[in-house]
Amino acid sequence: MINAKGQIAQYSLFVLASLLLTMPVMAQQQSRCADCHFSNPDSPEPYHLVSWERSAHGRNLVGCENCHGGDATTFESFRAHQNILASRDPASPAHRRNIPRTCGTCHSGPFVEFQKSQHFELLQEGHQDTPVCTTCHGNVAAQLLSPKGLASQCARCHGADTEAPRPEYAVQGKQLLGGILEVRALLDEVRPLIKRVKDEARRERFQYAYDQAQVPLTEATVAGHAFVFTTLEERLDTARRRAETLLEEVVNP
Repeated sequence: MINAKGQIAQYSLFVLASLLLTMPVMAQQQSRCADCHFSNPDSPEPYHLVSWERSAHGRNLVGCENCHGGDATTFESFRAHQNILASRDPASPAHRRNIPRTCGTCHSGPFVEFQKSQHFELLQEGHQDTPVCTTCHGNVAAQLLSPKGLASQCARCHGADTEAPRPEYAVQGKQLLGGILEVRALLDEVRPLIKRVKDEARRERFQYAYDQAQVPLTEATVAGHAFVFTTLEERLDTARRRAETLLEEVVNP
């Protein structure tokens, strides 16, 4: 005879099994590409693989095939690597010229803005030094340069003694990225404070204000990919005012 605890355990297993059966296949399995390459110590670019596993891409099961092609449903080497093109091949999704479009399949907002930039025009003309997504975010780890790192990257092309000298770009980019990170930190600080508010009506009001501060911050971040900073500055100022007002109201009710 099954007691109450046993019945609860059985029911929990039933619910878990039901959830697994209804989950998309992609969400139920790890990348077979990664599993196979991890098991092969002679696989190329081991650091690339480790970086992927630790990244938001790895955590969200965005597998190797999304950028490199191939068949991620099999462990058979020939089938798995069929139709994969080397990154130097102009038809490869990982070719430098195609990287913005490849990333844009998931990150549509930044890709739309990037297409408005002069960098995108130069890329289409075949300029090799034009920045692409991986210039600022890395090849796979989806990390962002620090403000100083961004300024240094900008200065490679726009420094005082370069082919396209505009030193103010590096300064402006550093300041704006720093501003975005400051507002993000401010919202990260206020979020747990909102959860501690006991009055439900006040908590819901604060949560709404928090969401309304996130909107212009996201818009500022996306606008930066066009490298025309007017919209970014305006949206960032709005996000900062909303975040500062929210923090003041939460801390000093």
